[in-house]
Amino acid sequence: MPRVLLIEDDPSIREGVALGLRRRGHEVRAAGTGEEGLALTDAFDPELVLLDLMLPGINGVQVCRRIRETSLVPIIMLTARGDDFDIVVGLEAGADDYIVKPARTAIIEARVRAVLRRRPDTPGRHGVEHHGELAIDRAGLTVAKNGERLALAPSEIKLLLHLSAAPEQVFSRQQLLESVWEHSYHADARLVDACVRRLRHKIEDPAHGPRYIQTVRGFGYRFGPL
Repeated sequence: MPRVLLIEDDPSIREGVALGLRRRGHEVRAAGTGEEGLALTDAFDPELVLLDLMLPGINGVQVCRRIRETSLVPIIMLTARGDDFDIVVGLEAGADDYIVKPARTAIIEARVRAVLRRRPDTPGRHGVEHHGELAIDRAGLTVAKNGERLALAPSEIKLLLHLSAAPEQVFSRQQLLESVWEHSYHADARLVDACVRRLRHKIEDPAHGPRYIQTVRGFGYRFGPL
């Protein structure tokens, strides 16, 4: 039974979403403020966090950053706004996905299941692959740079595994969106761009241009060549 932590300011939305997820087999804990949500993060140890962006006191972006300081638990933002700026700020803070409210429980459930599946399964690939300074263990789902293991969120590691499985092949944002996020709505391509920026921050040398994840203007992204 997946453990879901719901941090939502609106009591009616909080109760409705929690009830819908419980009916679908999830164990749910709910909080109405960022402070309460952070306390439950430690006590409940959720497998996924649904996080309202507009919280009183500590807002959703701040909560997301606080969680990311110690945890790689998947985070889906809940926002009443379709504003690109708010969504991008949340994604840059470390969220894996977002849902614009109001949304039917079936849609929320579909996004939750997609994010929980994001820890990839890579049958048939064994051993550690070396790409420059990176060591990618597909079986263990770990990545190290210069011998030091990197803390990658589920969407980040799945994106890296997908790109590095076919070095030099160019993938469009739409292809990556469908393969990594299991979305088909083209406007969500900002999920890809935000994840690429976060991943580059962790694996690239800031003193030089992108070496591992390269932008092919007008087409998308590719891994290498190194």
